[in-house]
Amino acid sequence: MLRSGGLVAFPTETVYGLGADASNDAAVARVFSVKGRPTDHPLIVHLADAEQLDDWAADVSPTAHLLADAFWPGPLTLLVERSSSVSLAVTGGRSTVGLRVPDHTVALELLRAFGGGIAAPSANRFGRVSPTTAAHVVADLGDDVDLVLDGGACRVGVESTIVDLTGELPVVLRAGGISVDRLEEVLGHVVEVHVSAEPSESGARAPGMLEAHYAPEARIILSSEHDVINAVNDALAAATGRVGLLAPTVLVGLSEDVVELEPAGTADDYAAVLYSRLRQADRLGLSVLICVPPPNVGVGLAVNDRLRRAAASSR
Repeated sequence: MLRSGGLVAFPTETVYGLGADASNDAAVARVFSVKGRPTDHPLIVHLADAEQLDDWAADVSPTAHLLADAFWPGPLTLLVERSSSVSLAVTGGRSTVGLRVPDHTVALELLRAFGGGIAAPSANRFGRVSPTTAAHVVADLGDDVDLVLDGGACRVGVESTIVDLTGELPVVLRAGGISVDRLEEVLGHVVEVHVSAEPSESGARAPGMLEAHYAPEARIILSSEHDVINAVNDALAAATGRVGLLAPTVLVGLSEDVVELEPAGTADDYAAVLYSRLRQADRLGLSVLICVPPPNVGVGLAVNDRLRRAAASSR
């Protein structure tokens, strides 16, 4: 299917990807069309192993090799200068390309059998909630995807961390499944984090950097645990529909009128269930979902980033 220019959705440890042959411009164009994704928003190229890094990147730095050795296969994308053979259709017209080796048996078997790079954003409509099961992909894309490989629920549940290696020092552009602390342990120095939004009219250096993203139909309101009772009561008074709550733990003192989703748990657990809970809010017909984020450490940084962008989409 990939070799004939088709689109194959496949599981990774983060989310399901909508895959196309990264060397086939027509197939890559179909990815953008099916997602409704702006063509200046680059795609990540998935590889079978780190040995392919030099085929896709120009002048691979020792830092790139160090991070690839430490975290591949895994939820880390390296943004590097593209080799001359990498199509501008994949990179959104930019001189850089994002590369990663996913940590999922099905994905790796597919990549090894295919032999080339697979360009794959998340397998959903652009700006909406990312898919973490095959059923999510089918619900979002239907017949627009040629084949869906079902590898079960994604283990990590939020997208990969993106590290820009094109400057003098590494910079985190998107928080994800690899924490900043783990990156700093391997690199031996503090890593700059730049995960603020980029204006849509200028395109994006990497996926997931727009202010509004990852959005369900329900309006997302963020609240601290300290203020959540007031936030719920205010939402109940103002909302024209049902109000729900997503928090790390069970909260006491809530109105009986609020729909309390199953607690999300620790930051790692929260990441694994985040997108499923946002989709659940829509299945339940909630008009508002109040979310209490996890602590902003480790993978919690990625969860908070996704919640903030989902909330921005609701404004």
